[in-house]
Amino acid sequence: MNTPTEFPIAVSVYQARRERLLAAMRAAGGGVALVPTAPEALRNRDTDYPYRHDSYFYYLSGFTEPQSFVVLDATAQAGEPASILFCRTKDAERETWEGFHYGPEAAREAFGFDAAFPIEALDAQLPRIIGDAPALFYGFGRSGELDGQVRRWLDAVRAQSRSGIVPPLKLIDLMPMLDDMRLVKEEHELAIMREAARISAQGHRRAMQACRPGMREFELEAELLYTFRRHGAQAPAYGSIVAAGANACVLHYPAGNAVLRDGDLVLIDAACELDGYASDITRTFPANGRFSGPQRELYDIVLAAQQAAIDATRPGVSFEAPHDAAVRVLAQGLLDTGIVDRSKFSTVDDVVAERAYSRFYMHRTGHWIGMDVHDCGDYRERTALPDAEGALPWRTLRASMALTIEPGLYVRAAADVPEAYWNIGIRIEDDAIVTEDGCVLITRDVPVEADAIEALMREAGQEPSAV
Repeated sequence: MNTPTEFPIAVSVYQARRERLLAAMRAAGGGVALVPTAPEALRNRDTDYPYRHDSYFYYLSGFTEPQSFVVLDATAQAGEPASILFCRTKDAERETWEGFHYGPEAAREAFGFDAAFPIEALDAQLPRIIGDAPALFYGFGRSGELDGQVRRWLDAVRAQSRSGIVPPLKLIDLMPMLDDMRLVKEEHELAIMREAARISAQGHRRAMQACRPGMREFELEAELLYTFRRHGAQAPAYGSIVAAGANACVLHYPAGNAVLRDGDLVLIDAACELDGYASDITRTFPANGRFSGPQRELYDIVLAAQQAAIDATRPGVSFEAPHDAAVRVLAQGLLDTGIVDRSKFSTVDDVVAERAYSRFYMHRTGHWIGMDVHDCGDYRERTALPDAEGALPWRTLRASMALTIEPGLYVRAAADVPEAYWNIGIRIEDDAIVTEDGCVLITRDVPVEADAIEALMREAGQEPSAV
């Protein structure tokens, strides 16, 4: 169980979030919301994967124990509980093996719920709570197990129909309400994300300093993981990508045992999770500490594309604006280097219109980031009218939204591509917080300019510096 310790958030914050959601439910006609945490997952035989709570559940509760469930009742009258927690009971024998568990009464008091029950009481209590509710709010379709539980609870309510008790008339997807709440970050969330970014940047610096030709990818991964844990992060935010040479052209390549060869580039996409919040950094650097001419040429194109996207990230513009800005710079670079055939595409507009760049840049320039590394929230305005082609408009950026900015180029060996650029994969990624007049990058404690990367690696000597 990963318990937040570094940046504790006041219980009143979680209570306020629950009240906001209850208010939104009342505005929608009232009802009951169901939010379970994540199940424990068996790794093999009697060994579980490290437990990680569900982000929606944690956002509303601050509670990290498994086998837990939040119920919010927007139909509750004065004096009746509107926020209810179900969790494990106290069990001295179990705590001998697993450590401290709150139990319902202590959890109710510690996390500010109106009421709490043992998780074993869920099947008995839920039919009572949802009976006569006008609507049931939950993330239907996300969990087959939860869908089955809800059907059983609805059946139990229907069995009371002769007593005049009826099941909810509507099922409403709860996730869009929570997504919109989570999309704009609160200041204490941003504080945790800044610290997660700082720790992750330290890990990247250490990996750059430790890197030598002849090492294997997993050795650099070890430097990252050591730094994350040593500085208080509970876990990596996602599986670390450490890719040498041609492996960098595989977008989600896991750190393997490939040897870092003299002349290779190394792409590292790795970051930590701190107190339930993710960071996400990618850097690309030369294994021997010096970019070759073609490597530097492509690196500077990607860096310029990232800067164009950064300049385009500000309130009032669409989520797509940074991507469009980056694509134009990448397209020009592909033309200038001859990677895209100039006899077929004479202008940047041609390259963009025909998506000729997508062979070498096949992903988008960013994604939301927060509790999840690919955080929740629609990228398009679901309540707006579609355009003439049937597409909804892109969401408009607002202050305190957080997103990544991560252009790249991935040039595989091919007969129609200049050989000097074969098997070069480059991505540069930073985490950005939208401000009132632009954005701020929170991951720049690790160098990004090619000269600065070379200087850091040159200063490191033969041993990684202490962190």
